[in-house]
Amino acid sequence: MLATLSFQVAHYALRPWPWILTGLATVILYPNGIGPNHDHEAAYVQAFVDLLPTPWRGFMMAGFAAAYMSTVATQLNWGASYLVNDVYRRFMNKTANERHYVAISRWATVVLFLLSTLVTWQLSSVEGAWKFLLAIGAGTGLVLILRWYWWRINAWSEISAMLASFAVSAICFVTVPGRWFPAGDPRNDSVIMLITVAVSTVIWLAVTFMTPAEDEGRLASFYERVRPGGPGWARVSERLGYGREAIPGGALAWTNWIAGIVAVYATLFGIGKVVFGELMSGLIMLIIAALAFAWIARSFRSEPDPPAIRMAADHEALAAD
Repeated sequence: MLATLSFQVAHYALRPWPWILTGLATVILYPNGIGPNHDHEAAYVQAFVDLLPTPWRGFMMAGFAAAYMSTVATQLNWGASYLVNDVYRRFMNKTANERHYVAISRWATVVLFLLSTLVTWQLSSVEGAWKFLLAIGAGTGLVLILRWYWWRINAWSEISAMLASFAVSAICFVTVPGRWFPAGDPRNDSVIMLITVAVSTVIWLAVTFMTPAEDEGRLASFYERVRPGGPGWARVSERLGYGREAIPGGALAWTNWIAGIVAVYATLFGIGKVVFGELMSGLIMLIIAALAFAWIARSFRSEPDPPAIRMAADHEALAAD
């Protein structure tokens, strides 16, 4: 868990700063953007075309191409894997041989590529793509968190959340701008995300109660391996003979979540303050981030081992005896 938190800090607080500084520099170098359409995103590429020497310019182009191809390959393979293993193989055709599933995965890759081409065709900027991705993901966040805390969530809960989030956000991107705030106002993005979350949540909750729960054997297997505890899993834990187990980390586990958010954002803005010469406020923010890390590390050191680890230790002790 500490490794995951460290990744979040590196991903959201450390890695963006070279991009941010380059972006700010392009605003100064190309205040009117690039070309007759005043494309401000193209200024990023124009900067390394104008400023980098020839060897480094080629190196940068190779890096862009490698990053692009690795991302495309990852998403296509990942998406095909989801469609085949989590949808087609699980619900549509359970008895085919591996050669059949490989053939279906190839067709799924082609279909995903064509669909992604259509989506890209409709996007006018990289910024628009990021906003669309954020809106799509907004409606799935709650169900992906609650599945660890509530036994009733099933596969259809997640599938319906993903489909609803995609459909609602796509409709909102067309209908919301200009309705409450002028087109181009960043507050429109917030409204889109709030509507997406609200509507998607109602839909996936309805689907959850209209579809059967996961079978008892699958729930038992999951609980034995993960031991999530908490009132949301009491029905399963009591049936398995564990009683009503507490959530790992105890009643104050939620403070680790808050401390994690503080650590990420305090690091992000603390670095920014230092970079732009506001040393005192920057150091204060970085100290706050360090204290948040210390709080999380302290709570991990002081809490007992999770039930699954204790059970494994007991089994090893019995085997040794």
